[in-house]
Amino acid sequence: MLSVLIMNIGGSEWIIIIFMGLFLLFGTKKLPELSRTLGKAIGEYQKTRQLLKNEIEDATNMMDSHNYIPGSHIKGPVASERLKLEAIASSIGINHFGRTDDELRIIISKRIQDSSL
Repeated sequence: MLSVLIMNIGGSEWIIIIFMGLFLLFGTKKLPELSRTLGKAIGEYQKTRQLLKNEIEDATNMMDSHNYIPGSHIKGPVASERLKLEAIASSIGINHFGRTDDELRIIISKRIQDSSL
């Protein structure tokens, strides 16, 4: 019988039941203080969440525009050593057409050494 009564309670009745329970637990003097504390905590959470979102967007935009990471556009494994060398060369701006594998290795290693200085 009690379960049938509980199932017939709508959304607004649950809010009234919850408020009555809070009044019984905390009393009328502590409830406004509890509400203010809860409101401040929610505000701080939303502010922190927005700040974190802005930081992530700024970092992403900075990486996209200023600090291009060579090879970041490569999405998967390559079929051969030659394709790997061509992908690395094109990602750091080296023309790989007409060059041997050894020439590409030398040019890539020089470019990487120059950029690390």
